Amino acid sequence: MTLTRRTLLQASAATALTGSVFAPFVARAQEPEFAYKYANNLPVTHPMNIRAAEMVEAIRKETDGRVAISVFPSNQLGGDTDMLSQLRSGGIEFFTLSPLILSTLVPNASISGIGFAFPDYAAVWRAMDGKLGDYVRGQIAKAGIIAMDKIWDNGFRQITTSTKPIDTAADLKGLKIRVPVSPLWTSMFKAFGSAPASLNFAEVYTALQTGTVDAQENPLAIISTAKLYEVQKYCSLTNHMWDGFWFLANRRAFMAMPENLRTIVAKHINEAGMKERADVAALNTELQKDLTAKGLAFNAPKPESFRAQLGTAGFYGEWKGKYGDEAWSILETYTGKLG
Repeated sequence: MTLTRRTLLQASAATALTGSVFAPFVARAQEPEFAYKYANNLPVTHPMNIRAAEMVEAIRKETDGRVAISVFPSNQLGGDTDMLSQLRSGGIEFFTLSPLILSTLVPNASISGIGFAFPDYAAVWRAMDGKLGDYVRGQIAKAGIIAMDKIWDNGFRQITTSTKPIDTAADLKGLKIRVPVSPLWTSMFKAFGSAPASLNFAEVYTALQTGTVDAQENPLAIISTAKLYEVQKYCSLTNHMWDGFWFLANRRAFMAMPENLRTIVAKHINEAGMKERADVAALNTELQKDLTAKGLAFNAPKPESFRAQLGTAGFYGEWKGKYGDEAWSILETYTGKLG
């Protein structure tokens, strides 16, 4: 299945018919032994939720209805930090979360989001499907949460503003920019001299609309599906950070299933994640054209001034010290020398 704008629109229309809870694939013929909730912060039209719909149906079929997963998109069950608390307490059983926000609980989870670390997707997947991903999952496990093997894609992040395009690091000085609730984001934009404001994603549109902040940063797929182009004028293709989504499971709930069911569930989650990666990469190409038509003005700044500013401001040295030599050494295996 190839996702296009038409596919996304059809999915949106279909979802409107299912009611506010995006759960059309719960088994009806019999009561499931394991009825679990999966929550995320993205619109139903995002590739994550389209692939999640396929995933839960595949799990239902292969487990003969023993495992039924209901999907709750678009922050229906709360903001990111609230849903993370629900995951830990067992209020929800599955949750997808950026490693940078997860770092509020697992500090070293955010190492994959170091500013201007990865030059392209090839480098990202070598790292996250390799030793860096193994390392981070080990850190997550120490917090009592299970992370599936394949991290899902959120994409390289771009900066949108209502005031001016961003061409060099100097353009970020004094900019009021929304960042996720994560120390790494706040640290990076402070290194640029910006005025970062930490807000959950559910608050972003309103904050931009009211002028509480003038800018935000997200991958193109989220800028599109969340309609941020309605409240922003410029999009600067900075590719300043790569971001993904760890597919997380409450350990008690996941281990409550017999091993054969756990294997089936994990298999389909990981397969859906791989499909979602391809979807996001393909969509980015056509999304720039679509967003241009919707009024966003694009520019493509060069990375040199940004990297130089992060080095001068001590950003790389600061975070090497926080993550420790082991983690930083694994990161630089895939990125080359930073700082």
